[in-house]
Amino acid sequence: MSDFDTVLVVDFGAQYAQLIARRVREAHVYSEIVPNTITPEEIRARRPVGIILSGGPASVHVEGAPTMDVGVYDTGVPVLGICYGAQLVALQLGGEVARTGQGEYGRTTLEAPASSTLLTSGSQDVWMSHFDSIVKAPPGFAAAASTAATPVAVLESDDRRVYGVQFHPEVVHTPRGQELLKRFLYDVCQARPTWTMTSIIEQQTELIRKQVGGERIICALSGGVDSAVAAALVHHAVGPQLTCVYVDNGLMREGESEQVVEAFQRTQGIELIHVRAEERFLAALEGVTEPEEKRKAIGERFIREFEATAGGIEDARFLVQGTLYPDVIESGGAEHASTIKSHHNVGGLPEDIEFELVEPLRSLFKDEVRRVGEELGLPEEVVWRQPFPGPGLGVRIIGEVTKERADLLRQADAIVRHEVHEAGLDREIWQVFAVLLADVRSVGVMGDERTYGHPVIVRAVTSDDAMTADWARLPYDLLARISSRIINEVRGINRVAYDITSKPPGTIEWE
Repeated sequence: MSDFDTVLVVDFGAQYAQLIARRVREAHVYSEIVPNTITPEEIRARRPVGIILSGGPASVHVEGAPTMDVGVYDTGVPVLGICYGAQLVALQLGGEVARTGQGEYGRTTLEAPASSTLLTSGSQDVWMSHFDSIVKAPPGFAAAASTAATPVAVLESDDRRVYGVQFHPEVVHTPRGQELLKRFLYDVCQARPTWTMTSIIEQQTELIRKQVGGERIICALSGGVDSAVAAALVHHAVGPQLTCVYVDNGLMREGESEQVVEAFQRTQGIELIHVRAEERFLAALEGVTEPEEKRKAIGERFIREFEATAGGIEDARFLVQGTLYPDVIESGGAEHASTIKSHHNVGGLPEDIEFELVEPLRSLFKDEVRRVGEELGLPEEVVWRQPFPGPGLGVRIIGEVTKERADLLRQADAIVRHEVHEAGLDREIWQVFAVLLADVRSVGVMGDERTYGHPVIVRAVTSDDAMTADWARLPYDLLARISSRIINEVRGINRVAYDITSKPPGTIEWE
């Protein structure tokens, strides 16, 4: 990303690093997450305009606590330590971090007696999460703010351009946190706010054209956001050189396959091969009830369908893959091999298919991908589609998958999503869907008749990244409408339950 000023976020083992990186990007400055083992030489080679040390799960005094080469402070690059990162700054540069016996957790009042580089004078609410406290700033540092329990809640050295804050400015519970981050980025680092969706599209367009030249490209569309935006971006760059392959497995949500075809063939004008393979997928799932076996059967069938179609495009050298930045982080940040081994959207392509990868989204978080999609003109129903498992409804049918059961679940799921949409809750909920307990029957009464139908479970969760999730507190009247409509409109379902399990201990999907 040489065209953009870069801020490196040093990860000390907590989930704060990703949130900090996203907040930096929200200020229109490009950020990358790096391990705490990064060396001063590596930093100089990457020429960042700033470094942020993230929070961490450990105490700086615990044996084996993550640390950092002290030479980083001598690179001339501005440094901001947050929480654990601030304590590490203090400890490594000669200050004192002690266990005062009084930790701080949650909303806390910060007092700044005078304006400083990072703060304006006065009091403000901040979010704390620490037991150790900085009790003495290093030589040459000013204690710019304090709280009732932390004598040095903010430390600053304008001469060294090294700073630390004991609280978490990156969380929404610190109302003026983004203001502080912008002061560090713009005033201290002199970073240019050029990381915008338009500039990302322009840069990736240039990189894609340089990589593929005049060669043919194929993209395996899953119907999800990532592959859709990746395809649209590549098409924006090279137009008719791209062919998309959409394998319709018969396990998509109601109207979804039609939306994919409409969005790409008609709206975007992209060449799309629509493979209708419902019967072959259902045949592969006959008699299969174990969740992992289902996934393998669906993944294997997809491979065979994709191979058969891709084999007919003999001159294709490149494969588009919707890899996102969190995928890169979780894989250790290693560069991907030139031959494809797996596709996170579609459940695995074979190792012996040799394409060179085109990954135009590998620097982006999910929210950035959606904004790029909007900028490229993709329809809202595609850009804001909720995450959907690669095996589709196959892993939301608990038991054997049949066409009748898939149709039953499709109808119930459509009602759930329609009612949530009508309630205006689409953007507040990470995922909402129905699960069919196909191997369970329950007794009910409808009119004067006894029924013996399937139960449906409604699942709705809130989340930022799917790593953790909380069950959504849907209004009772909304749940009542969902239940009434499903039972009255979907013949074969006579009971509706609501899942109130968070992740952890549960998972978002049932299988």
